[in-house]
Amino acid sequence: MPEPSSAYCRPMTELRTARLVLRRALPEDLDAMHAVLSDPRAMTYWSHGPHESLEQTREWLDSMIGSPPGLSEDFVVTLDGRTIGKLGAWRLPEIGFILSPDQWGRGYAAEAMVAYLDHVFARPDVGHLIADVDPRNKGSLALLQRHGFVETGRAAGTWETHIGRCDSVYLRLDAQAWRCR
Repeated sequence: MPEPSSAYCRPMTELRTARLVLRRALPEDLDAMHAVLSDPRAMTYWSHGPHESLEQTREWLDSMIGSPPGLSEDFVVTLDGRTIGKLGAWRLPEIGFILSPDQWGRGYAAEAMVAYLDHVFARPDVGHLIADVDPRNKGSLALLQRHGFVETGRAAGTWETHIGRCDSVYLRLDAQAWRCR
């Protein structure tokens, strides 16, 4: 069976900002993404606990690399050539993002978000994005709302995770709303 990275050929799209490059994931991102995905601070509100092994991260990364472009628009976020996280939709239209806690508070997520939204909403088949966020995740909620996502609902007890039963805030951003900003 071929490696996921060689089984599917995806164009090497790069999104550039003043400080960042967002690009498709590569097998070489394994160690950097494992550092993020094994950090309890980064994974507090993720849908599962911190990765306990490099193999767990390898499976996660392989699924990101092998995800079909018609269903996915997912990028790793790099700073000065170092992978510091990911932002995108593993399965459209649901957006997700995670950055190394060492990079929090520097505006990188907001910078990456603008580049991503400009890119994804250039696709004629993407009319909206959605997000499912734990209401305690104030940073993620604020980031999404600053970029035009609006709350569409709430639900209790939607996820059973490593921190217990979690609730959800649902948000949505329509392509037209983003283009009119």
